[in-house]
Amino acid sequence: MTTPNAHPMAAGHIPSYVTAADGSDFLFTFMAVFTIVLILLIGVAYFTLHALPEKMAHKSNHPQFQLVGILALLALFTHNNIFWVAAILMAGFQIPDLAAPLRAIADAVRGLGREPDAPAAQDGDAPQPETAEEPAPKQAEPVAEGH
Repeated sequence: MTTPNAHPMAAGHIPSYVTAADGSDFLFTFMAVFTIVLILLIGVAYFTLHALPEKMAHKSNHPQFQLVGILALLALFTHNNIFWVAAILMAGFQIPDLAAPLRAIADAVRGLGREPDAPAAQDGDAPQPETAEEPAPKQAEPVAEGH
């Protein structure tokens, strides 16, 4: 028997997101898959963003490539953004080689003391002292008295 208030076509008016009698829930399944995919995409974007300074330094063959990588890794593990900012700045701008002019000046000064036909000393070679024998000092002759 049917109750007097129930409508025979009531099941046709139920929205699609209401759980069916068999226990399957389409909305829950969709949201679970969507959430997992979204978390994976956010993780990929996060790691790609953290690898950006290393990619920039590697592409430009940066001399401080290892330092940029270490700073990016520190930023990843410590969540201190200052390391990532330092890595991106270091990858974007090359630090000028200030030691090169000083090496050139040192080589030029070292060349001033060399004889023109002497071979150039290699880096790290210390100039060898000359071993020419000096004449032995003369003995003082006794002064003759009575002159």
